Amino acid sequence: MFTVKERKTSNEFIVILIKAVIYAVLVYFRIYKPMLYDEHVFVHQLTSAVFIFLGPSLTVSLLRLVIIVWYIKKHRLKSNIKDNFILGINRIESILNTVFFALAFIVFMGNDPKTFLTSITIVAAALALTFKDYITNMINGLIIMFSDQLSLGDHIKVGEIEGKIIDITLINMILQNEDNDMVIIPNSVVFSSVIVNQSKQNIKKLSVEFHILLHYGYTPDYLENYLKKVMVNYAAYVVLDGLSIKTIAIFKDEATFKVQVLLNKYDRQKEREIRRELNTAIMKLSEKRDQEESAEVTRAGNGVN
Repeated sequence: MFTVKERKTSNEFIVILIKAVIYAVLVYFRIYKPMLYDEHVFVHQLTSAVFIFLGPSLTVSLLRLVIIVWYIKKHRLKSNIKDNFILGINRIESILNTVFFALAFIVFMGNDPKTFLTSITIVAAALALTFKDYITNMINGLIIMFSDQLSLGDHIKVGEIEGKIIDITLINMILQNEDNDMVIIPNSVVFSSVIVNQSKQNIKKLSVEFHILLHYGYTPDYLENYLKKVMVNYAAYVVLDGLSIKTIAIFKDEATFKVQVLLNKYDRQKEREIRRELNTAIMKLSEKRDQEESAEVTRAGNGVN
């Protein structure tokens, strides 16, 4: 089963401390310039590249930590909480670190960053055009992360896909459906789709669609009252008057109905039990009428004889 991960605050401090120590050593090298530093071009380029990467990266890490601490204190959250805002800050840090690493690699290869970036402007434009869908996904992902409409742990429905949000990356949103499968949806699809967020309403809607032969004579009111009696054992989990029957379609020989049950809280185990109970009751209803019809035919046959 997938779970929403918590932040490991101790690891964050350790990473920042390691960066700070390495950066301090590099500052010492650049100030005092040991003999090894001047005699070997490779060492000079390597330390310069690491210096260019670590300086901005350490600054961003410290700034990120300050923002997260401020955010947690402002909203009185747990220190290891991982919500959308913190997730968005983490993704921005990852993007910036990627940029810093690219600049450091350019320096390591012996190129001047300004000259190199100027020379590849046209190439960069072509790459941006080629990877526009990827970039769009990243932008949509960041918008979703900083939005208060969707949060980690929310139970949502995107089109025909339903599940709990367990992660939001720069490319995809990852849902856990009722079968515990991991469903990956591109952020661009999520951003452009109609989304039903059942967690924001503090309810969970359970739906079961079924077909009934018309000659059975069951009306929507009869089916609704029948299934309400079935739900008596689950009254603690169902919203008062939260069961309803909708007629979806009527054909020549059968009608399609949908029973909807509003649960007052999200409980995967109880949802499965209720769904199974509804399916069983509907099957018994059809079986009962088939048996009655069979009995009528038998009585009619005996009467003729």
